[in-house]
Amino acid sequence: MTGRFDHLPNRRAIIDRRAVADTIAALDETDPVALGRQATILLKAALDAGRVEVAKRLAEHPSRGLEVSSAQAYLIDQLLRLLFDFTTTRLHPAPAPTPDDRLTLIAVGGYGRGEMAPHSDVDIGFLTPGKQTPRVERIIESMLYTLWDLGLKLGQSSRSLDEMIRQAKADITVRTALLEARYVTGDMDLYEEASRRFKVEVQADTARAFIADKLVERDLRHRKMGDTRYVVEPNVKEGKGGLRDLHALFWIGKYIYDVQRAAQLVDVGLFTKAEYRLFHRADNFFQAVRCHLHSITGRAEDRLTFDVQREIADRMRFSDRPGKPKVERFMHFYFLQAKTVGDLTGVFLAHLDEKFAARGRRFGLPTIRRSPRRLNGFVLDRGRLALPDDDFFRASPVRLIEIFQLADRNALEIHPLAMRAAARDVKLVDDIRDDPTANALFLDVLSSPRDPELVLRWMNETGVFGRFVPDFGRVVAQMQFDMYHHYTVDEHTIRALGLLARIENGALKDDHPLASAIFRQIVSRRVLYVAVLLHDIAKGRGGDHSILGAEVAQRLCPRFGLSPAETETVAWLVRWHLLMSATAFKRDLSDFKTILDFCDVVQSPERLRLLLVLTIVDIRAVGPGVWNGWKRQLLGDLYESAEEVLRLGHKQKGRAERIAAKHETLHADLGWSDAEFAAFVRRMPEAYWIAEPEDVLVHNARFLAGTGDAQLAIDAHVYPGRGATLVTIYAADHPGLFYRIAGAIHVAGGNIIDARIHTTRDGMAVDNFLVQDPFGRPFDGSEQLARLKTAIEDALANRGKLADRLVAKPLPRARAEAFDIVPNAMIDNRASNRFTVIEVNARDGPALLNRLAQALFQSKVTIHSAHVATYGERAVDTFYITDLTGDRITAPARLKTLERRLLAAAAGKELDLAA
Repeated sequence: MTGRFDHLPNRRAIIDRRAVADTIAALDETDPVALGRQATILLKAALDAGRVEVAKRLAEHPSRGLEVSSAQAYLIDQLLRLLFDFTTTRLHPAPAPTPDDRLTLIAVGGYGRGEMAPHSDVDIGFLTPGKQTPRVERIIESMLYTLWDLGLKLGQSSRSLDEMIRQAKADITVRTALLEARYVTGDMDLYEEASRRFKVEVQADTARAFIADKLVERDLRHRKMGDTRYVVEPNVKEGKGGLRDLHALFWIGKYIYDVQRAAQLVDVGLFTKAEYRLFHRADNFFQAVRCHLHSITGRAEDRLTFDVQREIADRMRFSDRPGKPKVERFMHFYFLQAKTVGDLTGVFLAHLDEKFAARGRRFGLPTIRRSPRRLNGFVLDRGRLALPDDDFFRASPVRLIEIFQLADRNALEIHPLAMRAAARDVKLVDDIRDDPTANALFLDVLSSPRDPELVLRWMNETGVFGRFVPDFGRVVAQMQFDMYHHYTVDEHTIRALGLLARIENGALKDDHPLASAIFRQIVSRRVLYVAVLLHDIAKGRGGDHSILGAEVAQRLCPRFGLSPAETETVAWLVRWHLLMSATAFKRDLSDFKTILDFCDVVQSPERLRLLLVLTIVDIRAVGPGVWNGWKRQLLGDLYESAEEVLRLGHKQKGRAERIAAKHETLHADLGWSDAEFAAFVRRMPEAYWIAEPEDVLVHNARFLAGTGDAQLAIDAHVYPGRGATLVTIYAADHPGLFYRIAGAIHVAGGNIIDARIHTTRDGMAVDNFLVQDPFGRPFDGSEQLARLKTAIEDALANRGKLADRLVAKPLPRARAEAFDIVPNAMIDNRASNRFTVIEVNARDGPALLNRLAQALFQSKVTIHSAHVATYGERAVDTFYITDLTGDRITAPARLKTLERRLLAAAAGKELDLAA
């Protein structure tokens, strides 16, 4: 027995190999098949009992990840030894085995390392000296069938020594697996021969190529997983900063120096003792998380999804703190460990770089232009900023900021050993927080016209960023437990700053033509950069982060060197950074009071420009797929309308003038006779002309002209400007029409993002819906559109019970069930002069809009428009309504009943679903 598992306490409680072996030896069955079956039953009982013991240890000591994963590997080791002995002595005995009958069983991969989660694959290899003899073939076959009968998921190979060497040379994956090969049982001499040949014929003189291959493999894996360690549903094994990154460091160290344990990386100089302690802590924590993941899900699951994060936080005994629930504290610690892995990787690669990389070529770090100069006392080591001596930062702590400013200004990389020194000396930053020079240098980096994102990332990796701006340090690795935000707060903020720089330099003008065009008009660009830095700075403090963040801005901006006027603007932007998106996505922009109320808060064209750009980068930095054409259009519409009000004051056109202008434009576009056009104008209500944009007016007019005397007509076409499909329904108006249509669109697989409801003066409904698929794209396939039309026709004709079809629809986001969202309904008679505005916040779910619309139908109100916004698991549905006579609803008792019905509908409580 090797010493691999000597550290495990009370190993016999996991499995008593001698006792199980004696029980198997006592079997007196002579039929080999029956004997094998009886032995399998005994081995399965031992496996099950061992797993129960390992699970008990995990529950008693939920943070001892390495101990639990070792216990799991120990259990498998003992089972394999028992099975090997039984198979070779009882099932396939050989009175006089030949040298060719020799067989060795090795553990490879993670199992070879002695680390297994409860449902990890059992990776094993059978080694023979040459071609397998018939007896060896029977032994291997019998063992594999038994292991499958035990329910183990195997990764297995059987090779001769020559095949092993040949495949290890040809395939980096095979080579890596064999690098961690460990003797389990069988012929020890054969194992030692295999180990010797691997070192001599595979490892020797190939370290540099192995390192390069492993780094390429790592980069590909990171790109596949999102290329950031701060995604809020990380992959514990494969994600950036996870277990696989730790393994890669160990593999490289083992390949070069033939270390057997990670602790030996200190002996060979790749880590200091303090760095190894960080490595061990991260490894232990990630192993524990992975073991809990497997235990909870009952399978080999490595993605830490929202629905298990809360339970693992409970199991690992995290507790709530004021303003920070246990699940966020758990994930905060997780991301701090992932950050540690990134820091250790940089240090590790620096050592390899010095040892292996040819001059001018380096491992693991992107190549940027280099320049052979000395800069302000810093030296350049092969084009990288380095320190002339180890006390350089201590002699002048301002250099802890200056090194990043020089790196940005001169487009230089920072030597990893200088990064390590910065991390070591980070406490010196406390002495220079109020130093005007340090703050000027920091502001220079923050508002750099080059690539502030890259250098701010370096600053964050060393801890200098969070130490210099302690309020930012509080949100480093701070996750937000929801399905809307994809990244931690610090990662989101740094990404937003990177997007801001790209908009400013024109790199995103195709995506953001308006923002790119108005950037040149912005008076104080540094105000905008500071506002983006601070917009989420107060998250996790237990109050409104916009209000608390504005207070932080008032305190920090003078320190950064901003003037009182700049400070006021930054604080205003932080306070109102959600205003523009809330107005654009949750309010009716054709209602002029919406624009006036928005302008009452904004008050100046400069603030409007700043707020638009801040809103865009904030949304885009949330994560992939959040930004779309519909949001761009709504923000653009709001900007244009507000800009006109702020520029002209109250001189802009009145309601009648705006309607007349639309009539004139539409008449010219249609080319109809005066009589035809006048008849069409008389037919449509006044509100229709205000609510619809000019391109929709043209489309509606041509569609209605072609309907003739039809009582039902449906048109659907892709509306590229809105990133959605415009669905127009022309039907005889009757109560409940809207909720039936909403249900039908959902049944067809569509999501309604906007709806405008009109009734012609002759009693026909003209309803315009903007519809997207569940991924936020236009609903544009011919089959999709045909299914949509059929579903609406069936719903309006009462063919089939819509309620049953709605209930049968699956949840669009099953993981949304992991979140507790208390429904909320707000009724506002001040947001519009003509309508009562209702905003409902609830968990997004099947047919939410249909249920809410039916509740409004039961309340005998008229819906004039509906606006739908989703934020991950949360939906916000806004309705502009009146009573049946066209007046706002003001009676308190009626408002209370309306609120009660909407809350019941939002909670999915018993309401008769659409008939």
